[in-house]
This record gives sequence, C-alpha cells and structure tokens, in this order.
Amino acid sequence: MKSVSGCFTAVVPLLVALFITGCVTTTDSRFTREADRQKAVENYVQLSTAYIGQGNIERARQHLDRALELEPNSPSALAAQGLVYHSDGDPELAEQSFRRAISEDGGYTRARVYYGAFLYSKGRFEEARDQFQAASRDTDYKDRSSVFYNLGMTQERLGQQDEAVGSYRRAVELSRGDARSLLSLSRVMVETGDIAGAARYYDRLLLRLERTEGLQHSPESLFTGIRISRFLGDVNRESSMVLQLKNQYPESVEYQQYKALISNDK
Repeated sequence: MKSVSGCFTAVVPLLVALFITGCVTTTDSRFTREADRQKAVENYVQLSTAYIGQGNIERARQHLDRALELEPNSPSALAAQGLVYHSDGDPELAEQSFRRAISEDGGYTRARVYYGAFLYSKGRFEEARDQFQAASRDTDYKDRSSVFYNLGMTQERLGQQDEAVGSYRRAVELSRGDARSLLSLSRVMVETGDIAGAARYYDRLLLRLERTEGLQHSPESLFTGIRISRFLGDVNRESSMVLQLKNQYPESVEYQQYKALISNDK
C-alpha cells in the first residue's frame, strides 16, 4: 500500500529483421547501416535505464559501454551515463556527462530532466529550476506532468510560492488529477492563503484516495486536510483527520507541526 506522497518500464530487446518482397536480396547502403546503428544504440540505452531503475548498475554500465562504443556522442547514452556516475557517487563525472548530453543536443529533454534532478539533489535549486523550465517547453515530451511537478518543487525551495502554484496546477492538468500533484497544489495554496482554491483541489484528492485501491493518506496529506478544515471551520473533518494522524503517524513531523499549531492557538 502506498501513500500519496511517495519508472522505468520493462524493455523488450528489439529483433531487427529485413523483409524484402520479390527475390531475396541484401542491402548494405550507408543509410541502412546508420539506421541500424542508431537503433542499436537506443536499444542499449533503454536496457541500461531499465537496469538503473532496478538498481543493477553493473548491468546498466555494460549496456552503456556498448552504446558508447557505437556512438561516443550519443546524447541519450551520455545522459544515462550521468545517472550511472551519480549512482556510483561520482558527482563531477555525472555532471560532465549530463552537460555533454545537452551540448550534443540541446533539444534532448530527458537529459535536462536528469540534470535538473541531479542539481536539485545537490541543493543547486536555481540551476535546477532553469533546467526544468527548459524541459517544460517541450510539448512533445511524454512525461510533462512530472517536469512541471519537479519545477514546482524547485520553485518552492526558492520561495517562489506563486510560481509553484502555477507549475503544480499545470502538473494536475497534464496528469488529469495525479494524487501527488493534487496534494502539492492544495498544500501550497494553503501557504499562499487561497483556502477556497486549496479546498477544491483537496476534495479532488480525497475522491482519488477513495477510488484508488492501495492509495492511502500520508502525514502530509492529513496535515494539509487538517489545516484546510480549521480555516473552514469543519470541526468534524478536522477531528477525524487529527485522530488518523495521531494513530497512524505519531512520530511524524506533521504531527509535531499539528501540536505546535494548536499550542499557538491557545
């Protein structure tokens, strides 16, 4: 069972076959060789990222070595290599790989996403924001909702609450109501004083929790609900959520924040 606040897909190796109608012939044109080489590189990169997702860094490295042997300047291979170096605890080499990938192809959005996440992990929030902002402009990127979510997180760390609201709202729109994005949006709207707006998105979150098997409240989602309920004077909902927070997460930071909240009220 997973909570609201807390992907790599399986990759099937591609079997390359050539079907030619009429008489059986072979072709050795430079175009065909180049296309096959690029496809092989991408297949190796896909396999390596799948292994990274599984935590099998050694197998990931083996496939990346093959990809880089075929195409030393492949942006996708260089970006994945950055992930491997980061996993190995080599931040300087990781950053070099991410920057090389972007230098080779400034339009390769995944490299910017990886680099932004790396910069965020190092506390370099302004640089991370810039990478996520650049990535968010790619309307063809398949996981734009996560890009906007990451951008919102980074803007929060920079104290840019209004900008974070806009990014989280975009993440909600693109994900069609992802629970993580709904929670972050409603929480930041509470921080900015838009309680009515926060309540609307929080109600959508509660509906998602009810309808999604295995999804449950986190300390953050309960505390956000408590704050909204207190502002709106909904004593019954507040009491229910306080009880859940106390019973399920008595050692959480959020429960300590709640106790500080009621202490200040007194």
